[in-house]
Amino acid sequence: MDDRKAVEAQALRVVTDLFPQALGAVLGGSAAHGRATASSDLDVAVLLPDSDTSRREVIRREGRVVELFLNTLADVPEFFAWDRARRRGTVLFVYGQGLPLADPHGHVARARALARDLLAAGPPALTTAEWEHGRYVLTCFLDDLVDTSPDDRYEQLSLADQVLRKAADLVTAHHGAWTGIGKWLPRRLLSAAPALGEALLDGHRAVAEQADPLPLATAVRQALDLFGGPLAEGYSHRWRT
Repeated sequence: MDDRKAVEAQALRVVTDLFPQALGAVLGGSAAHGRATASSDLDVAVLLPDSDTSRREVIRREGRVVELFLNTLADVPEFFAWDRARRRGTVLFVYGQGLPLADPHGHVARARALARDLLAAGPPALTTAEWEHGRYVLTCFLDDLVDTSPDDRYEQLSLADQVLRKAADLVTAHHGAWTGIGKWLPRRLLSAAPALGEALLDGHRAVAEQADPLPLATAVRQALDLFGGPLAEGYSHRWRT
């Protein structure tokens, strides 16, 4: 049995051993694409009967961490809508691009079709208020980054991280693309905007390796120009709308 088949078999054992009542299951993440390492966790989505409870659990099984996305059948449409609204689509990608482990009644196939439709539609567009807030926050972090002394490395690195994250969220939104966190941030950013994404990531690396914020600042200003430029004075936000 090759490594990929072994990982699939391991994931299926988790489902059958812990959730004998399951209506179906999907393996997602790196394991679904043959990129799992010996230390990779497993992302497993499990469909449960409506008598159960939707939840997320993290366990260790056979020496490997397993992230379980557990949803009752009735909760799937609402949960998928919530996952899309976050603009990361974590579970949508598990279902839409993952590998079915078990589907005795066809419920997984229907959930996968819904997930693929939502992924194809893309994340919801940002509202005007969300665009303005994003531009304002990114402008503030960028100004702080440029003004911070290279001798204050803790502050400089923290600000560079915030700048990259905020910029990535806005750039992906500008392109109608999904955003991400962790390792998915550079992947989604480069997929949405290859040239600008590379400039932002290279700029972040310049801060980390050389304490030089100027390449990142230049890339962020290019990004801000795509959606109205920097925003500071004149910004207004109501507590209640």
